[in-house]
Amino acid sequence: MKTKEDVVAFLKKAGTYYLATDDNGQPRVRPFGTINEFEGKLYIQTGKKKSVSMQLHSNPKLEICAFADGTWLRVAAEAVEDDRREARKSMLDAYPELRRMYDEDDGNTEVFALENATAVFSSFTASDETVTF
Repeated sequence: MKTKEDVVAFLKKAGTYYLATDDNGQPRVRPFGTINEFEGKLYIQTGKKKSVSMQLHSNPKLEICAFADGTWLRVAAEAVEDDRREARKSMLDAYPELRRMYDEDDGNTEVFALENATAVFSSFTASDETVTF
């Protein structure tokens, strides 16, 4: 049986996943690469100046899709901003290469916890496995 930790491991293994948001009724999909577990929750990171940030604040529902080794993962969740310095620092500590562009105290770095999430692992050779968190 798959767990939330399997979701994190899969997204890290995939490296790049695709994040879909709503832009006033128009779907927007872009490549992302940050996923971090902090205080038992999964987090993504972006900059407050980016359109993805504005879209998530307007409509926090998102979907993530990733593919690796013949399996794909779809995650539907709600993005909840966590404005604590500790949450931003945890993300940047997990992805130190981002420190060239972001800092936990720069006023731009933003992290979102994924809440009310349903993750589905799928492949052509096995039954779907669903994880909720």
